[in-house]
Amino acid sequence: MAIAAVVVLPLGLLFLLSGLVVNFIQAVCFVLFRPFSQSLYRRINRVVIELLWLQIVWLFDWWANMKVELYTDSETFQFVGKEHALLIPNHRSDIDWLVGWVLAERAGCLGSTVAIMKKSSKYLPVLGWSMWFSDYVFLERNWAKDEETLKSGFQHLKNFPQPLWLALFVEGTRFTQEKLLAAQEYAVSAGLPVPRHVLVPHTKGFVSAVNHLRSFVPAIYDITVAIPKNEPQPTMLRIFRGRSSVIQVHVKRHLMEELPETSSDIADWCRNMFVAKDALLEQHLIKGTFADKECQEIGRPKKSLFVVISWLCLLLYGSYNFFEWLSVLPSWEVLTLCITFLTIAMIIMHILIVFSQSEHSTPPKVPSRDPLKENLLQN
Repeated sequence: MAIAAVVVLPLGLLFLLSGLVVNFIQAVCFVLFRPFSQSLYRRINRVVIELLWLQIVWLFDWWANMKVELYTDSETFQFVGKEHALLIPNHRSDIDWLVGWVLAERAGCLGSTVAIMKKSSKYLPVLGWSMWFSDYVFLERNWAKDEETLKSGFQHLKNFPQPLWLALFVEGTRFTQEKLLAAQEYAVSAGLPVPRHVLVPHTKGFVSAVNHLRSFVPAIYDITVAIPKNEPQPTMLRIFRGRSSVIQVHVKRHLMEELPETSSDIADWCRNMFVAKDALLEQHLIKGTFADKECQEIGRPKKSLFVVISWLCLLLYGSYNFFEWLSVLPSWEVLTLCITFLTIAMIIMHILIVFSQSEHSTPPKVPSRDPLKENLLQN
């Protein structure tokens, strides 16, 4: 209760009010600019959307004092944020998406980061609406419908004016022990390497992404997220409580032109990538770090801190004038209005927290044990 009153409520009010302002600006720009210049709209939207998303980065960086350690080679580090890239991360924790946002913010492309999301995400108040305006691709988890959605979504991104990051979680859902058991059952039945730290990848989306993006996206970033064994598992609830943790991220860059041409070979390449990712996580568990790459300095920019302080000052000023206007109304109407708005803010923050939790993600699907009826490429 204390956390709800002292932390979630004020942060929820700030996020809700500023988010509605951002969504309104996005809607106006969508109507005024997008029909005539998609490039201009995207440039404007990139700046506008950061005014909202940087608040969540601020929670990560400054409120909870979280730390991200980036492990990659110096050559890859020089390309980060300067090229279009398809990001293929493992889906280990509740906040993998937020870790991606933090890395994108460090690379200078937070406003041009896009992800493949489940359709229900776009109905999330404020956050989901902002994603819809920002060209996120939303799937129904029905390949008959999603195949065309992916194709049109990828083609829609072709002329993106800034360096674009497109994140695709090919495991399809967040990692849990229950889902790992289901993935191991499937691997045994299909004669595949049995995973220990990842799920079996669903390769259809990856194959579609490579086939449609390879003409204008030069690189794939193989991203592996791990939590050191002496660090607590990060969650959105822990972040709201201001509890710190360390997250280590390993990035390996692959040139898109080096991938095979046929769909079946691309699917095999994806599966092999996750076999290697599983081995990398096993080594991380033993050594406590990613020993094969050097740790790059990515800092902690103050931009998100400045944005939050600016929003806070602006909304305090607006609230002062609003309450002056409310003073002409009967006290019971003012009280009712305030309680209603505070309740809405609490509900929205609760929805966002619950939505991020692994136990509320897609339930595991136990595959058939008959390998003749199951084919990994068809997943």
